[in-house]
Amino acid sequence: MISSAVERQDLEQARQQVFMALFIALAVGLHTFEALLPNPLPWFRIGVANILALVALNFYGLRAMWTLTLSRIFVGSLLLGNLFGPGFLLSLAGGIAACLFMTAGVLILRRGIGLVGLSVLGACGHVCGQLLVAEQVVVQHASVWLLLPAFLFFALISGILNGLAADYLADYLLRHPAFSSCRKNFGANHQGR
Repeated sequence: MISSAVERQDLEQARQQVFMALFIALAVGLHTFEALLPNPLPWFRIGVANILALVALNFYGLRAMWTLTLSRIFVGSLLLGNLFGPGFLLSLAGGIAACLFMTAGVLILRRGIGLVGLSVLGACGHVCGQLLVAEQVVVQHASVWLLLPAFLFFALISGILNGLAADYLADYLLRHPAFSSCRKNFGANHQGR
């Protein structure tokens, strides 16, 4: 039984840590599973693990999104055996660019953007980050940027689908007692966490 406000805060913080650990574990599993599936285009994946990054952003803020994304990439690449290989570099560049785009969306647009919009921004950022590394490291030729229009088209579709899935999952999780104090917004409450 909880007897003080301090104990309630401690319980809430413990719940957040447990759910973040679960989100990271699920994201690593999805990242690894998706890497084993055939690709529709070179270097392109739908990015279902990003659903959990969006949910983490929704509930816990920018720091949680960054932590989940970078943890997923490093641990997933370690499990796949391609840590520091070209696939890892493409994934890392895409993940960092996606987080940068979504962070900019949160900070600039504040409450004017939802999970679907952030997901589309992240997907477009992911494409740009991957193509940049592909040009510099893998292909080493500027012609790789000719793929940008097709990749952005697929990023738009996957961003919308992942954003809708993240929105649905966030709404579903709000019914759980562990998320009772969480609110769906991207304003000042989430910037510094």
